[in-house]
Amino acid sequence: MSQVADLEKFAALLIKWNAAQNLVSRETLDQLWPRHIEDSLQLMDRFRLSDQKILDIGSGGGFPAIPLAIASRDTGRTFTLLEPVGKKAAFLRAAARELNLPMTVHSVRAQDFDSRETFDLVTSRALAALPGLLDLARRFLGPESRALLHKGREFRREIEEAAQLFDFDVLEHHSKTDAGGVILEISNLRAKSAR
Repeated sequence: MSQVADLEKFAALLIKWNAAQNLVSRETLDQLWPRHIEDSLQLMDRFRLSDQKILDIGSGGGFPAIPLAIASRDTGRTFTLLEPVGKKAAFLRAAARELNLPMTVHSVRAQDFDSRETFDLVTSRALAALPGLLDLARRFLGPESRALLHKGREFRREIEEAAQLFDFDVLEHHSKTDAGGVILEISNLRAKSAR
């Protein structure tokens, strides 16, 4: 099955499930492709060959993880999704099964996820402000790991707030789908030591 066919199948599944539960805002459903799918897929431009184990925090309706997993088919990449809302996690499992994606879904909050392993890449979209997001992500990041995080117009203020709590390197990549948005590429994340 082609990537476009898989994405169309995922979109149809999402629309079907969204009728019974709120996976994505109903106001954005008519813009599903540009607002959610293409927005997720732009992260592919930032993937490295070494990005094999990906963790998505607060996966919700499957963005950005499911489009990324579809686009990564046959690369050997594996995806771990954390989604605490049981009904959303059930949707994610159904989508992974129907699309035969290399994906594990955990119905758990990131702070409660018991994992001693680190991931090559952490993603998250529309979950929390940057300080809280970095606090959730940091224990999953190894020395060579990065995070790719979708952020909106307030990203500069969020970076300033996060810099009060953490040291990190950040690259800002303009969003292809949101004129005011960015993809923040975070590396070398560590908590500031208490003074």
